[in-house]
Amino acid sequence: MNLTPQPMETAEQLKNLVREKYQAIADQSKSDNETSCCGNGCGLAVVDNALMAEDYSAVAGYLADADLGLGCGLPTQFAHLKAGDTVVDLGSGAGNDAFVARAVVGPSGKVIGVDFTERMIEKAQVNAQKLGYDNVEFRRGDIESLPVASHVADVVVSNCVLNLVPNKHRAFAETFRVLKPGGHFSVSDIVLKGQLPESLRTSAEMYAGCIAGAIQKEEYLRIIREAGFSRIEVQKEKRIAIPDALAQAFLSASEMDDFRRESIGICSITVYAEKPGVDERPSTACTPGCC
Repeated sequence: MNLTPQPMETAEQLKNLVREKYQAIADQSKSDNETSCCGNGCGLAVVDNALMAEDYSAVAGYLADADLGLGCGLPTQFAHLKAGDTVVDLGSGAGNDAFVARAVVGPSGKVIGVDFTERMIEKAQVNAQKLGYDNVEFRRGDIESLPVASHVADVVVSNCVLNLVPNKHRAFAETFRVLKPGGHFSVSDIVLKGQLPESLRTSAEMYAGCIAGAIQKEEYLRIIREAGFSRIEVQKEKRIAIPDALAQAFLSASEMDDFRRESIGICSITVYAEKPGVDERPSTACTPGCC
């Protein structure tokens, strides 16, 4: 395994990197992916995924074939879903969270999964056919430019995906756009505590593994506010462990000490926020196309 840090590239190159990695793991099983939030196909075991992913096995709507073990939370459990809701799942993968959401919204609701990896879309569609659902669909598209009309969703969910998006301002602006006034989101994601060392921050391999693409928790919440959301709440937070053997490949002795003292850290958080019934953003707020 090559642990030499690779330099970050342009936003488009980063998207291609992530797409290639997830394309490669689309047909892997959950057990094959349990050593990393992006799977063994990354060639880099970033974290022990058992410390990140939540156990879905007892959750209504769970389909084992749709669970690749790639998440860092269980956003559907916090999303206040109800029968008849229209739900958009950002970075839907093989359909795990989409099918769990469908179990709540029922036949009168609708779930739209969006993913930019063609093979993941194909796998999700096969899984939907197994379940015989006609109100769950999967669309190929970019989270920074969602293939979803404005004011469609009652709820948006996402699981360990937005940290991989280079332009998080656009991602949350798009989330705001597709939500109905009064709608809300619940997303699980990776954020940072303290300044990530340069060797980690600039590693393209670590980016594909969810870490280098993460930003400071305060900045993450600020972007959500600037997108126009209100009633922002961190519903759950837990620290993610990086194995010493891996960290030592990227960190100096002093940086390792900072990690052990928890002055620097990586966390998974689940965040809830609402789109106001009336747009309360100032005229300078970020909207699609402006950033």
